[in-house]
Amino acid sequence: MQIVVDLNRCQGYAQCVFLAPQVFELHGEEALLYVPAVPDGQDEHVRRASAACPVQAIVVGEQAGGDAGVR
Repeated sequence: MQIVVDLNRCQGYAQCVFLAPQVFELHGEEALLYVPAVPDGQDEHVRRASAACPVQAIVVGEQAGGDAGVR
């Protein structure tokens, strides 16, 4: 599974960090770091994190595409 986060849209609410801490990390107060290739066993956590994002900044799965890259 691949993910892409629109960092221009992300507002640092950190819901993703709480729900999938092995994939998302808040660096400082607003800088989000993430792993674009989701580690094994983290798919459901990432789906929940994506659904919980108040600004819908996380794109998951096929929609993210292999060539989408990280912004």
